[in-house]
Amino acid sequence: MPLTRISLRAGTTETYRAALVAGVYDAMRETFAVPEGDLFALVHQHDPSDFAYGPDYLGVRRSDRLVIVQITANATRGTAQKRAFYAAVARNLARDPGVAPADVFINLVEVSPENWSFGDGLMQYGPPEP
Repeated sequence: MPLTRISLRAGTTETYRAALVAGVYDAMRETFAVPEGDLFALVHQHDPSDFAYGPDYLGVRRSDRLVIVQITANATRGTAQKRAFYAAVARNLARDPGVAPADVFINLVEVSPENWSFGDGLMQYGPPEP
């Protein structure tokens, strides 16, 4: 059920972008118990003029290889699970495709289950109709 958006500067290969998606998805499967096949990911590449960031906000030294990952998911996970997820994403992306942990920025957006429709105009996770 998570929706993943990955933003980065333009100029990477298809293999690089596929590794980003796989690394985030594997972390979700490991730490968020996301089932096999529950993969919805969008990768957005931006020209340098359309990709602004603070290079050292909160003392983290970022480079132009910054990858911004935004996950929209149900509000069902605790702090420990979120910490494990952030660490798993950074670890996975460091391994493949070689993103420095400082260049992994993650934003988790939590929503209520009834805010999803996975097709057919249905509210698959919402309460039953009266």
